[in-house]
Amino acid sequence: MRQKIKFLMGIILLIILLVSSLSYFLLKQGQWGKAPAGERLLRIQQSPNFRDGKFQNQSPTPQLTEGYSMIQVGFEYFFNSVPNKIPTDSLPSHKTDLFKLDHDEDVLIWFGHSSYFIQLNGKKFLVDPVFSGNASPLPGFNPAFKGSDIYTVEEIPAIDYLLITHDHYDHLDYQTILKLEPKVAKVICGLGVGAHFESWGFGPEKVIEKDWYDSLRIDSQTQIHFWPARHFSGRFLSTNNTLWGAFALISTDKRIFLGGDSGYDKHFKEAGTQLGPFDLAILDNGQYNEAWRLIHCLPDEVLQAADDLHATRLFPVHSAKFKMANHPWDEPLRRISDLDGSSPIHLVTPMIGEKVLLNDEHQRFSRWWLGVK
Repeated sequence: MRQKIKFLMGIILLIILLVSSLSYFLLKQGQWGKAPAGERLLRIQQSPNFRDGKFQNQSPTPQLTEGYSMIQVGFEYFFNSVPNKIPTDSLPSHKTDLFKLDHDEDVLIWFGHSSYFIQLNGKKFLVDPVFSGNASPLPGFNPAFKGSDIYTVEEIPAIDYLLITHDHYDHLDYQTILKLEPKVAKVICGLGVGAHFESWGFGPEKVIEKDWYDSLRIDSQTQIHFWPARHFSGRFLSTNNTLWGAFALISTDKRIFLGGDSGYDKHFKEAGTQLGPFDLAILDNGQYNEAWRLIHCLPDEVLQAADDLHATRLFPVHSAKFKMANHPWDEPLRRISDLDGSSPIHLVTPMIGEKVLLNDEHQRFSRWWLGVK
């Protein structure tokens, strides 16, 4: 009996040691970033969007819709069998050399999920870049699909403005940001997110933090507006201590809405009325679930949001790179394409790396996901 007790005690001590070592390792990692403090926290506390110690959405927004529980959602994610959640084939792509773009060419290049590059009026913008091949702070926990991670930081040119919609790991990637620092002139992000950047070596002069409805004129031709979104924020154990949002990129001849992650709400119609009509709306369409539809749009809501924005073209993103929901990997593209037949809005569905011509609203794209297993 004593031998069994000693053996069990040894196992328990070993588990405690392993858990303690893992916890120490994870807590020492810079990837968690840093919580806002000091003057930054004082500014946050003065925001009309910060109440009861946290940032709040415009409408009441529980992370799960009524009738769902975290236990149920977790069980379904890990144990329910959903065919084709991860493609077995390598995703097709077309790799555009960003260093060889004509300076006067207005283009967008998608890197999969919600990462993309925009060149507009000679200015270069990079949005929510993730080039580490992983959408998790834990190595290898959520790897990119085969063929979707074709760009590296070394293949990104100097960036005038790095735009970060919120601080979740699939939008703010520690490894990518560290490597990008020498290439980035300015970062624009929501209140509090700058604390992460400064903890990662970005000088305060590089970081511009905005509250909802704030705007910034970057030159005589272009303004950037930071707009509400219906979502949440947080890294490690912190939740909603930094602000999430969307961007409206407004130039003299082009209006682009960069929606970030968002559930459907009144902010789309508000943007359409105050800042629209938009030539292009880039909206979250993927990794959705009825259980969390308040923080991620379903495909029919994406079309409604584009209509609210008075958008000529719709680019559905947040798909084709990482598995974060229980649907087939290609379902978001299939569903939005099937629904698009009833809409006058032109759908933009490039392959990863394919040029989207911002001045050609008649440009058409193949259904490249068809036949990919």
